[in-house]
Amino acid sequence: MHDPVIPLSWRVIRAISKTPARRQNTTTYIGEVQLARIARPGMRVTIAFTDATRACPDERLVGELLADLATAGVAPDSITLLCATGLHRPSTHAERVAKLGEAIVARYRIVDHDALDPAGLVDLGVVDGRPLVINRRCVECDLLLATGVVEPHQYAGYSGGAKTVVIGCGGEATISATHGPAMLDAPGTRLGAIAGNPFQAFVRAGGERSGLRYVINTVLSDAGEICEIAAGAPAAVHDHLVAQARALYEAPVLQPAHVACAGVEGPKAANLYQASRAATYLALAERTPLLPGAPILLPAPIPEGAGEGAGERRFFEVLSHATSPHQLLDQLRRTGFAAGAQRAYILAQVLVRHPMIVVGAQHPDVVRACHMHAAPDMEAGIKLADRLARDAFNLAPHEPLTFLDVPHALLTLPRLA
Repeated sequence: MHDPVIPLSWRVIRAISKTPARRQNTTTYIGEVQLARIARPGMRVTIAFTDATRACPDERLVGELLADLATAGVAPDSITLLCATGLHRPSTHAERVAKLGEAIVARYRIVDHDALDPAGLVDLGVVDGRPLVINRRCVECDLLLATGVVEPHQYAGYSGGAKTVVIGCGGEATISATHGPAMLDAPGTRLGAIAGNPFQAFVRAGGERSGLRYVINTVLSDAGEICEIAAGAPAAVHDHLVAQARALYEAPVLQPAHVACAGVEGPKAANLYQASRAATYLALAERTPLLPGAPILLPAPIPEGAGEGAGERRFFEVLSHATSPHQLLDQLRRTGFAAGAQRAYILAQVLVRHPMIVVGAQHPDVVRACHMHAAPDMEAGIKLADRLARDAFNLAPHEPLTFLDVPHALLTLPRLA
């Protein structure tokens, strides 16, 4: 965001995550479960790690797990690194190197999860009325481990814990059941909510049933720096890091906003499926500062267009074929939808309340097909947002309006105080 292009009539408020009081570079071990005590020579080990859509420092996290396994006498040939792609596309070699480092990629077996391959999945029955289908490598091993980053999540409240395994390595049946309208419309399924959240409850119960005994997770600053790393039993680690994350990410805002800018960076800006999370996090949060009708600016280059994975393709197909966001919501509530289309369902809930302007998109046709505006640069985007806001709120050209700038919208939860 560049201040010189902001109209003088805009009153700017910035919501930013807090700077951590300290950064802990050593790992905190939570509870009594320690990897050195449960790993044994000869064990077949699967480590589920996050894919390229997650800004998680897996080279550090996976590296710590591998070091502990080596100390316990587990041979490298007995270890499989499983990329938790969910319904996203497979990882590339370059992404694996960026995620894990050349040394780990060269030495260890790395496999992509495939949620659509029945032969690679195991049915573990029903949890809370929903099917639990997990990658076979997670189940048919002697020790299952996972990495993760604890950050705000639209459905889980906060990501991390067992989610890398249960959703990231889940089959299509599990992803569809947990991302369908019944789950997403449940009162407790909310950004930032843990207690009473049925999505989070399923993730935790699914992790237990799948045999996930140990995770290593982190909390990052908005600059991507490690604030804390914790390891141990999944639920205990998650609870510990969620408390740290809340203190960093939740930001009070003192007045409602006529216009907002939801900043998104890194892998989340690669496609519209991921980048749109920034707008939904802002608009659908509990006590959102946005006034109904407030335009949302979303600066994102989206070089991959809507996205290249199965879930991303479904998102685009469902959204682009709808006559309007209102019509889409009515249809999907009647018929349900396949996994991946849940992002269209969530985004449509924003679009019926707020016009969205994607700024700097390399694929503006994709943006427009999804019922959003495309602006070539921020100056054009701000001019359009100003016009839309003044029309929505019946404001004269020079009347003041409040502009909420959220530079790191995926790591900031603005709350109207």
